[in-house]
Amino acid sequence: MRRMMAATAVLVSTLGLVSGCGEDTPATDAGDIETIEITFENGTVTPNGERVEVGTGQPVDLVVRADESGEIHVHSEPEQEFPYAAGTTTLKLQIDQPGVVDVESHDLEQVIVQLEVS
Repeated sequence: MRRMMAATAVLVSTLGLVSGCGEDTPATDAGDIETIEITFENGTVTPNGERVEVGTGQPVDLVVRADESGEIHVHSEPEQEFPYAAGTTTLKLQIDQPGVVDVESHDLEQVIVQLEVS
């Protein structure tokens, strides 16, 4: 009986270790903030269409430095619009569905960055 109890204890503890190894861990921790710096100056914007990988539900800060006020459009579901002032503005967002999301300036008719959400 003791051998059976000992064997059961070993089996249960081994299963706990094995099940812990089989869990899927996200590529990006949803608690880590992805910061993207955006500069509007003299009618141009940088970055210019670069792709940035972010996790589903991961917080994203768009730090906008601009010589005049404007608006950024995020083509997610639902679409989001973020006004910014001249100077420095931090815009906070997160995307909850996987896919590629364009962040753009309609005034400049330009994609600023693409968020590759996975």
